[in-house]
Amino acid sequence: MWLRRGILAALVQPAAARAERLRPVDADSTQGAALVAALRAGGHVLFFRHADTRGEACDTTFRVGDRAGQRNISPAGRAQSARIGARLAELRIPLERPVLAGPVFRARDTAEHAFGADRVVVTDSLLADDFAGARLDWVLAEHRRLFTMPVAAGVNRVLVGHRTPAIMVAGDAVGGRAFPEGGALVIAPTGGGFAVRGILEFAPLPGGGFHGC
Repeated sequence: MWLRRGILAALVQPAAARAERLRPVDADSTQGAALVAALRAGGHVLFFRHADTRGEACDTTFRVGDRAGQRNISPAGRAQSARIGARLAELRIPLERPVLAGPVFRARDTAEHAFGADRVVVTDSLLADDFAGARLDWVLAEHRRLFTMPVAAGVNRVLVGHRTPAIMVAGDAVGGRAFPEGGALVIAPTGGGFAVRGILEFAPLPGGGFHGC
C-alpha cells in the first residue's frame, strides 16, 4: 500500500513541491505562537489530520459506511479531539462554520468530538485516498480547491481529513513524519495557489502520533 501511495505521490507532486520537510510545532511554543497570531487574524485554512488511531486495527474493507472495517480513532484520539477544540477556543482562533470533514469515520469522529456534530458537514471532497477508488483525481482536485479558495479575514476555514491526500497535493514538505495524527497544516491561499506556513499541534501525542498501517 505504501508503495502505491509513493508512486501516486510522485506522479501528482510537481518537482518544485519536493522540498525540505516541515516539522510540527506545539501551539504553545515560540514558533507556534507566530502561527497562532496569524490565525487570529483569519484568512487561513487549518487542515487537520484525524486524531490518534494508535492501537486500532487497520482498514480492511475500504467502504465509507463500514465502521467495523475501518481504522477508528482510539479513546486517546477522542480525548485529543476534544482538547483540540478546547485549545482553539482558548487561543481565540476564529473559525469559519461549518467545519468540513471527510466521511471516513476517523476524520468525521475527530471533527465531531472537537467541534460538535451540529457544526460539522461531512463531504466526499475530503475522502481518504484508499477509499476514493476511481474518484481519486477528483478528491485531490477538491483538496486543492479547498486549500486555494480565499478565506475571509477574521475567520479560518477548518478541514478534517487524511495525511496522504495532503501530501499528494501539498508536496513532500508535509511528508515523512512531518504531519502527525491530530496535527494541522496552516495554509495560506495565495491568489490561485496556496502555501503551507507550518504544521501546528494543539494537542500533541506522546511519541509523535503515527499509526503503523
